[in-house]
Amino acid sequence: MASPQHTGDTEQPALFDVPPPPPAAGPEEPAAPQPEQPTLFDAAPEPAQDNGARSAPSPDRTSGTHEAADDDAAAPAEPAEPTVPTEPAAPTAPAATGPQGVAPRESGTAPSWTAGERAAFDLETTGRDPQEARIVTASVVLVDATGTVTREWEWLADPGIEIPEEAAAVHGVTTERARAEGRPAAEVTAQLNDVLSGLWRAGIPVLAFNAAYDLTVLARESERHGLPAPAAMPVLDPFVLNKQVHRYRRGKRTLGALCEEYGVVLDAAHTSAADALATERLATALAERFAELERPAEDLHELQIGWAAEQAASLQEYFRRRDPEAVVDGTWPVHPRP
Repeated sequence: MASPQHTGDTEQPALFDVPPPPPAAGPEEPAAPQPEQPTLFDAAPEPAQDNGARSAPSPDRTSGTHEAADDDAAAPAEPAEPTVPTEPAAPTAPAATGPQGVAPRESGTAPSWTAGERAAFDLETTGRDPQEARIVTASVVLVDATGTVTREWEWLADPGIEIPEEAAAVHGVTTERARAEGRPAAEVTAQLNDVLSGLWRAGIPVLAFNAAYDLTVLARESERHGLPAPAAMPVLDPFVLNKQVHRYRRGKRTLGALCEEYGVVLDAAHTSAADALATERLATALAERFAELERPAEDLHELQIGWAAEQAASLQEYFRRRDPEAVVDGTWPVHPRP
């Protein structure tokens, strides 16, 4: 169950400037004419990852790409004492593994989050306040680069408190059903944390609509049961992304409204499984329409921290026209405890 959504966006700069490439080094003073021989590098290059493009070997590496050496500008090596290549660098330790059956993503292989695996996550809860709400249902779906669902996890919890009628009317789970069919909240929270932590350790981004609500609920539930909350990184939030790239859109920004606008099918709305899958489909549709969202997930995560703060400040300014004491928390993706 997501918290209420509001409009009131203000203009915010697009923070996608890329620094210019460093200037090329000037040519060295030519040495005395010598018989032509190949240049020897001081260190043997690491094996290049196959990124679909062929490049000349080079000891320099930037963001997973290789710069081809300029053979015409290279000075000939001295013939007397040829440089002996050093030993190859020691292999790096294997990356942490994710949930069973989920392979870790190698760095540099997916310049945009849409080019690799991603997961989506959603909760249905007992109320709107993320500091007090309890988990009722939880779902995580994992899709491959084509959007095909490869794994799903679902939980029904007994929250340990009465489920208010207005909440049950939204997601369809009553107190009686949760007590009869649900698993203990501590068990559900622990297993959900394990799945999400494994995905993040494997380098797989997790998408959540209005992530600050769901992840704050999860953080508070973890505290109640003495469990460590997962380190949420990287997270992609279509709610924050849409407010950034479509600032002056009028109307609601609920998951249902945005799915309708972008042609995403949302069946069985307000069930955690359906909402999680719709969140992934919506995020992908946004990236297809707005090219600036085709970036590595880690970059977008950092940008969303600033965007969410700016959006909250704008909304707070709007609310204070009526209530001078209104406060909108702009921390993302997890609100701190008050």
